Amino acid sequence: MSLKTTPTFEPDCRQCPRLADFLDQVADSHPDYHARPVPAFGDPQARLLIVGLAPGMHGANATGRPFTGDYAGILLYRTLYDFGYASRPESVARDDGLVLNGVRITNAVKCLPPQNKPQLDEVRNCNSYLRAEIMDLPDAAVVLALGKLAHDAVLRALGQKLSAFPFGHARVHSPDESLTLVDSYHCSRYNTQTRRLTPEMFARVFQIAGAMLDPTGSH
Repeated sequence: MSLKTTPTFEPDCRQCPRLADFLDQVADSHPDYHARPVPAFGDPQARLLIVGLAPGMHGANATGRPFTGDYAGILLYRTLYDFGYASRPESVARDDGLVLNGVRITNAVKCLPPQNKPQLDEVRNCNSYLRAEIMDLPDAAVVLALGKLAHDAVLRALGQKLSAFPFGHARVHSPDESLTLVDSYHCSRYNTQTRRLTPEMFARVFQIAGAMLDPTGSH
C-alpha cells in the first residue's frame, strides 16, 4: 500500500464536538467505562482487517476493545475462533488474554455516537484514521466491512465513488489493486435475532475472505 500521512489512532481525539461532549457525559455517568476513542485490536501484521460501525455503549465503549462486552461481538468472535483467527471463542474484557492471529478489528468511527448513529461529518472526520489503517495493510489484503456504513467508509478512505461499488452481503469488490473488499451484514443483535444474518451466512463471508487471502485453500 502507499505511505500513510496520518496516524492510525489518536487516543485523545476530540475532532467531533457532539461525540466528545457525549463521551464526557458517559464518563460522568459510568466512571468505570473506557469512554474514549477505541483503538483497533488484533494482529499488527494482519492481512484481514474487519471494519465495524462504531463502539457500542456497553460494549467497546465500556471495555476499550472493539466488539467486546456487547451482543454484536458474540457471533463475531465465535466465528473468528472457528476459522482459526482467535485463541478463544469469546471476548469479554480487554485483559482476558484473547489473542488474534492474522486479523485486526477496527471501527469506521472510533467514538461512541448517541443512539449508535454517527453523523456523516463524524464518519468523515474519522476517515483519515481508517485510511491510515488500510494503508498499513500488506499487499493482497482483505477488508471485511460489517454493514453499509463501514463499506462506505472504506470506499471513502480509498478515494472511491460509493456508487461504483454497491453494498451487498457476501459481495466482493476490487476498489484498489492491492486489496479486496468483502461485504457482510453487520452482526448486530437486530440482524442476528431477525435472522437477516445467520451464523451460516456469516461463516460464508469468512470462507470468501479466506479464499482471497489464500487461494490454495490451505488456511
